[in-house]
Amino acid sequence: MSFDKLTKEARIAKGLTLRQCCAELGVDPSNWSKMERGIVPPPRDPATLASWAAFLGLDGVRRQEFFDLAALARNELPADLADDAVVMAALPVFFRAVRGSELEGAKLQEFITDLRSLHQP
Repeated sequence: MSFDKLTKEARIAKGLTLRQCCAELGVDPSNWSKMERGIVPPPRDPATLASWAAFLGLDGVRRQEFFDLAALARNELPADLADDAVVMAALPVFFRAVRGSELEGAKLQEFITDLRSLHQP
């Protein structure tokens, strides 16, 4: 899933039109629409993202996914991962493995499990 799709899905699940959502959040409908279509990236401000996540009713894993997808939409690593020295040290190995198709099936699942155990939200 992508940030734009998650955001639009959450807005619709809340039963709001784009204009209703923007009116309640105090944001420009044109910019929100562009963000929902992936034309403009989400904001960098964590407080803004947190208020949007709360408004959209995203909590727990879904809230973390919202923040992670926002970072990825801006072509950034999520800040908490970028600040983790162990994760940063492992990324070059991960990139090589993915490019070389070494991580498939059970190996990929094992890597994902290991990565999750390193950093729980």
